[in-house]
Amino acid sequence: MTVLPIREMGDPVLREVARPVTPEELAGAEVQGLIDDMIETMRAADGAGLAAPQVGVPLRIAVIEVREGNPRYPYKPPIPLTVIVNPELTPQGDATFATNEGCLSMPNLRGDLERFENITARYLDREGNEREVTRRGLTAGTFQHEVDHLDGLLFVDRMADMRSLSTWEEFERHGKDDFVRRIEALVERVGS
Repeated sequence: MTVLPIREMGDPVLREVARPVTPEELAGAEVQGLIDDMIETMRAADGAGLAAPQVGVPLRIAVIEVREGNPRYPYKPPIPLTVIVNPELTPQGDATFATNEGCLSMPNLRGDLERFENITARYLDREGNEREVTRRGLTAGTFQHEVDHLDGLLFVDRMADMRSLSTWEEFERHGKDDFVRRIEALVERVGS
């Protein structure tokens, strides 16, 4: 496995709509190797997820995982390693929550935005099996963030007010405590 370079904001591949993966491609060694490399890259960067466009490949593939003790996201509930191929997300109701997100493709930046509280995700796993899961709260937000990458969107595109855009250090200094309180209330209300 290889740690791949992560493309950063301004790279045109991050603004492309990624194309679906065919069953033949998914079964092939090239795409399976890409998935392995994406997992390795996400873990090396302490990310919560990584989409194929972020490593320069415009395919509808993302990997998601939050390990216990992730230093970048200590407040996120654990998410077991999940590979999503050709995902489709459906909000479950209109309820949203205010979150603050960062992105490996926008190093050292964070900002406030709204995400749906509950979503249903339909996708293929890496073996080509159809999956359907419901995700809530921050985990739902993580799925939405990664699928946005597959649609050529960055979290800043969802920000209603750019005044909350900050560096990671300033978020830690001025916004993290309030954010963690809001997220703890969300987890208590809807689960993780």
